[in-house]
Amino acid sequence: MVSTAAVRATRTRALVINALFIGLTYVATVFINIKLPIMGNGGLIHLGNVPLFIAAFVFGRKTGAVAGAFGMGLYDLLSPWTIWAPFTFVIVGAMGYVAGLISEKVPGNKVLVNTLAVVTALVIKIVGYYFAEVILYHNWIQPFGSIPGNFLQVVVAGIIVVPLVARIKQRLI
Repeated sequence: MVSTAAVRATRTRALVINALFIGLTYVATVFINIKLPIMGNGGLIHLGNVPLFIAAFVFGRKTGAVAGAFGMGLYDLLSPWTIWAPFTFVIVGAMGYVAGLISEKVPGNKVLVNTLAVVTALVIKIVGYYFAEVILYHNWIQPFGSIPGNFLQVVVAGIIVVPLVARIKQRLI
């Protein structure tokens, strides 16, 4: 039987880890971002996906979802991109959840599994933001201009995170 103190400690640990990754995702999005000067909205390049993927691969799908949804959603809410906040909350939350789910559940070489998770998150981001832009701008062509930025964001984060995750997990054990 698990004691009440152990349950509280586990919940407190989860709360602290989630809060940490919300903050890391927010900070990485705020301080390292460049707006691309291309067609339409153009997109934004930032490193907020790095802590999002670390959260998802090391601590699981729920932490990945929370870090993405709240960390990047908060960035949008407090920036000139406010109109994007509801879309970001759903899209990036789904990215974190699905990436973490794949990392947890798919057997095999973790580098390949996490690469698959990044590719899946990439598809979620591109498709999600494409349709968000269609909704916001009532245009089916303009959203194509945001795809390069979204692609670059996720690919760079994957290149940074996938090789590091095994080392991070080893240090936590």
